[in-house]
Amino acid sequence: MTLPIYIYGQPVLRKVADDITADYPDLKGFIADMWETLAESEGIGLAAPQVGKSVRVVVIDLDAISDDLPEYKGFKNVYINPHIIEVDDSKTSASEEGCLSLPGIHEKVTRPTRIHATWLDESFTKHDEWVEGYLARVMQHEFDHLEGHMFIDHITPLRKQLIKGKLRSLLQGRYSCGYKTKAAPKR
Repeated sequence: MTLPIYIYGQPVLRKVADDITADYPDLKGFIADMWETLAESEGIGLAAPQVGKSVRVVVIDLDAISDDLPEYKGFKNVYINPHIIEVDDSKTSASEEGCLSLPGIHEKVTRPTRIHATWLDESFTKHDEWVEGYLARVMQHEFDHLEGHMFIDHITPLRKQLIKGKLRSLLQGRYSCGYKTKAAPKR
């Protein structure tokens, strides 16, 4: 089932998400719904808070960009209870990011190119790895959602001031996108 994407201003997007256990109710079904929602919205990553659940679950599908980055051909992973343990900020990279919860907003974000993360896969097998390159960027972006952060928190105050009108439009429910959404509550 395709779930609505929660838009900027939804309180769940600013909460720190909880770790889950293997007995989380219908986890397999929830992950299947996240995959379907991600495909429908044509994104490459989706965190549970973006569909209204304050739990530490992320799906990432980099196959869509494999024409440009062939090393990600067939790459689809589920991350349960992911945590970034350490960042190697000796090398950073600036690249434009967007977010399904911020339709129409794209900004250049500087992030470390290498991170050390832990997570569980769908079988609840533990992974503890250093991750580099584009995947490290996507993981940081998605895992930020689990900490109540969004990519706009990483842009300069000047850039944030310049997109203030767009953010206000999102808060007021004035946006357009090709996927199902749940706008911020009216204030």
